[in-house]
Amino acid sequence: MQNNITDFVHWFRSAAPYINAFRGKTFVVAFGGEVVSEGQFVGLAHDINLLSSLGVRLVLVHGARPQVEAQMQERGAEMRYVQGVRVTDEPALASVKEAVGIVRVEIEALLSLGLANTPMAGSDIRVAAGNFVTAKPIGVLDGVDLQHTGEVRRIHAEAIQKRLEDGEIVLLSPIGYSPTGEIFNLTLEDVAVHAAAALSADKLVFLMDADGVTGAKGKLISTLTVAEAQKLSDKKRKVRDDLAYYLPAAVQACKQGAKRAHLISRHRDGALLAELFTRDGVGTLITPTPLETIRGATIDDVGGILNLIEPLEREGTLVRRSRELLEMEVDRFLVLESDGMIMGCVALYPFPEEKAAEMACLAVQPEFRRRGLGDRLLDAAQTLARKKRMKELFVLTTRAEHWFEERGFVETTPEALPRRKQVLYNFQRRSKVLRKII
Repeated sequence: MQNNITDFVHWFRSAAPYINAFRGKTFVVAFGGEVVSEGQFVGLAHDINLLSSLGVRLVLVHGARPQVEAQMQERGAEMRYVQGVRVTDEPALASVKEAVGIVRVEIEALLSLGLANTPMAGSDIRVAAGNFVTAKPIGVLDGVDLQHTGEVRRIHAEAIQKRLEDGEIVLLSPIGYSPTGEIFNLTLEDVAVHAAAALSADKLVFLMDADGVTGAKGKLISTLTVAEAQKLSDKKRKVRDDLAYYLPAAVQACKQGAKRAHLISRHRDGALLAELFTRDGVGTLITPTPLETIRGATIDDVGGILNLIEPLEREGTLVRRSRELLEMEVDRFLVLESDGMIMGCVALYPFPEEKAAEMACLAVQPEFRRRGLGDRLLDAAQTLARKKRMKELFVLTTRAEHWFEERGFVETTPEALPRRKQVLYNFQRRSKVLRKII
């Protein structure tokens, strides 16, 4: 029992930065009609309620493919496709309208639950749905008129924003309306991408059959840049599963203004929360630029740097630095940032007279230490030292001499240090001195 409580407290504390970061952000969550027809929306509703209570602005985009097909079978309507796109004639449109209406009502009902002793207890979710999507016909494809099959022309972002500001969840269905009053059948991917782009959404999340994007050996790929995802999308174009639809959509959304896109499994209970509130996630994250970047530290990074180095100071690996000293010397630091969080840091202190520089405070979050982040910080420090016309890099360490030796550093004596550093050398600490010609 105690271990369970400890694990929970540890997880809750680790989730705190995400809770703070997500408040007031806009997330678009898209899912197929299977999530509703197979009973998975109940669990998803619990997670949506939690996100809403944390101040996240939510736009839900639902599909209705299985419900439409069921309606068409009941009506005896012919199902026709051109290049994988449904031909929506009058009988098909009638099925679409009925199916979408049923799915929308079911979603609104499940989001209205407030039973005691359930995750929805005390919830007060207001759902806004309406004519937020203007559509146009696709027209003729391969010589076939797709009739009432359309594509998004415009998302009424201002109207959606007003509902979000009022604390409502906006629900978008895969249908759109033309200025002449026509109704068009749309794909949920098209609606989700345009909504995420129009709202400059912080996140677009697709729930799908697979866990995410996998590599050649079937291993889940946790992060991809847009460029990397585009290459994989081109390779997987012939794959007939929902990844063939959602991966290109995620790429398109990021190109058009969405800040992040996530592909997660609809079959895994709590996948939405696990993806958003854990560092590694459970699906595939797609970003316009590399997730991890190294940059110069600012005063706003002092708290993150302290969180990194304080455990190492307590165990004696690093020399203690006060917050005041760190604030004075923050311009000496480089930080490795991952998705808005400080994962590593290193400091560089130049000694121009000897054309040497001390590298200090190299630290990486414990759970990320086997991913090569320390090497990236070392490379960044070396590059910066060369730009400052330094010829030599040295470090003082009590426990990591082997790590530095494996990267070209050679042990020397305190007498080899720059004169100003020799005066400050602590002989009681007896740090090993290692140097490297750069």
